[in-house]
Amino acid sequence: MEPLALYVHWPFCASKCPYCDFNSHVRDRVDGARFGAALRRELAREAARVGRRPLASIFFGGGTPSLMPPQAVADLIADARALFDAAPDIEITLEANPTSVEAAKLRDFAAAGVNRVSLGVQSLEEAPLRFLGRQHDAAQAIAALELARAIFPRLSFDLIYARPGQTEAAWRAELRRALALAADHLSLYQLTIEPGTRFATQYARGDFRLPEDEDAARLYVATAEEAAGFGLAPYEVSNYARPGAESRHNLQYWRYGDYIGIGAGAHQRLLLDGAMLAARRHRGPEEWLARVERDGHAVTEEETLSSSDRAREALLMGLRLAEGIDPARVEARSALPFAQTVDAAMLEACLAEGYLAWQGPRLVATSEGRLRLDAMLPALLR
Repeated sequence: MEPLALYVHWPFCASKCPYCDFNSHVRDRVDGARFGAALRRELAREAARVGRRPLASIFFGGGTPSLMPPQAVADLIADARALFDAAPDIEITLEANPTSVEAAKLRDFAAAGVNRVSLGVQSLEEAPLRFLGRQHDAAQAIAALELARAIFPRLSFDLIYARPGQTEAAWRAELRRALALAADHLSLYQLTIEPGTRFATQYARGDFRLPEDEDAARLYVATAEEAAGFGLAPYEVSNYARPGAESRHNLQYWRYGDYIGIGAGAHQRLLLDGAMLAARRHRGPEEWLARVERDGHAVTEEETLSSSDRAREALLMGLRLAEGIDPARVEARSALPFAQTVDAAMLEACLAEGYLAWQGPRLVATSEGRLRLDAMLPALLR
């Protein structure tokens, strides 16, 4: 059997960032022990459904999972190891913000079993951090990177680019500073305006402007060049890593593998008895908690995906990877011939333009193609 990945969603944050449209919520008080117990109950329910399968990774995301009680993290890791066959080198990641309060808990999370931390740095400059609504300053970000580097064998951090007024020279300098501190894995996200966020209101009001698409593309190209200088390669559109330091958990998504998602709003994909089941849980933390305590789970929607939907998802995810897709795997996961998943004329056009290429049996997006994926994929997929 293929290995599983486990995602654990902690929906609470100390504050809501103005750009964020994730399922995150601010509460004055959170009963961490009660929410932790509910997460354990959902995990047990899913384990009973899928049986004892190999487990390759666990990812604590959010929200801000570094606000979780370390004991709750330890209990969930212990349960996962007991319920599944954990890989000897299982990857266990926890997202954290580099505030002094959260950084002080990093050793406790390591003791709980976390062996990889992902820090939401977002910037190493003071003005952008204030603009982005972050709770830490540049000095705290640097201190957290240095501390995490000393505690965890594996470290990743996030940065946001294409910010208002950002120049290529300033971005390159910021990148070099960050990569010099922690050059294993970098997740890079272009600042976009998401509906329903505070930034959406401010942007519509004209409070700020974002760089033009051409300028943002130059910043993206500059990122790859600077990361290469530190030995990091772009293995996915937004992610760079040294060889062997890639996020195994996220690779499970992009390779269209099975994963369980527990917690408020979590999604999951499971291939059971030949059917791909897509499930979603209630987004509201309090309602999620009430349903789990009453029913053992908070699944609000579960559907069996059609073969075409499965093929579409596999392509949408897989073409983000530098390794591309193996049509044989897409066929195996979707039960649909590859020729029926793409528009043949559009595929030939993308190949002719150099946006896609065959590398042996694999179909990959070129560097030019990855810049155009959002526009290209809807036309390519049937």
